[in-house]
Amino acid sequence: MSAAASAAPAAPADTRAERLAAALAAKPDGIVEAIARDVGVSPRDVLAAMPSGEVVLLAADRFGEVWTALGTWREVLFIVHTDTVVLEVKGSLPAGSEGHGWFNVHGDSPIGGHIRKEACAAIALVDRPFHGRRSCSVWFLDGNGEAMFKVFVPRDAARALDPDALARFEALMAAG
Repeated sequence: MSAAASAAPAAPADTRAERLAAALAAKPDGIVEAIARDVGVSPRDVLAAMPSGEVVLLAADRFGEVWTALGTWREVLFIVHTDTVVLEVKGSLPAGSEGHGWFNVHGDSPIGGHIRKEACAAIALVDRPFHGRRSCSVWFLDGNGEAMFKVFVPRDAARALDPDALARFEALMAAG
């Protein structure tokens, strides 16, 4: 018997869906990437399974429009989350420009770099609890349903969401 033939069959989709629903019910404010890993789905699958009103999915062709809107916030929390690193940078989001196959981000901010804009398959606007507090973020998702990066409404010293950025996030979410 070949290794492929003896491998355990993949769990049926409905079993994964049931496990995902159970995981979200057990920890509705948990880390999306951890839930995805535990259930065997992508973070996009987890976002899609969240209660109505918590997530608005946008087409990837709105990348420039969304990036420009985020640039109007005084400050953001920019996060790149991999299996081994969660990198958080707080600052203003510089305007980007396209060149040499990249969306280039440079300006008077600690946030800078180069993004493969064409790798973005969808954008998710997410308003959900996280560790007992409201959390509002914009996820740029790749074709595998993984977050390329996330932009969060920042918190002040008292851990309250910045009211100006929150109002702009809510307007973006309402406009869908």
